[in-house]
Amino acid sequence: MPRHEFDEIDVRILDALQRDSRLTVEQLGEKAGLSPSPAARRVRLLEQAGVIRGYVAVLDQEKIGLPISVFASIKLERQREEELDRFQAAVARWPEIVECYLMTGQRDYLLRIVVKDLPAYEAFLKQKLTRLEGVASIESSFSLGQVKHSNVLPIAGR
Repeated sequence: MPRHEFDEIDVRILDALQRDSRLTVEQLGEKAGLSPSPAARRVRLLEQAGVIRGYVAVLDQEKIGLPISVFASIKLERQREEELDRFQAAVARWPEIVECYLMTGQRDYLLRIVVKDLPAYEAFLKQKLTRLEGVASIESSFSLGQVKHSNVLPIAGR
């Protein structure tokens, strides 16, 4: 997909929406230096271009009972397209996996898995991940605490 070119108004709109997607069109226009109607039109164009993919509520992981983050490094037996596709299809079905990255280096994938406790991770590992054909090895690391998490991309400083 081609890269979208932004002007300063687009940048202000995107930055404001990343920080609070519940802004009214009036508030957004104020932040971007536009009246509400042009601000709404700009947002629609950014949505149609796929720059804005959606809107979400960011939940507190601990408060909803999923305090454990596990980072699992996965090595596949082979890196052929069929094996990669099979692994990615399985990962897409499992809600415990909230992030998955195809990596360079020693491991093929890095997963972030959220669970309520260690027995829940053990069950996930035994019932799902280790049963997936083509997985050669799994290395798990447990997060002791989150230092920083942001959904705000640094668009203003690009």
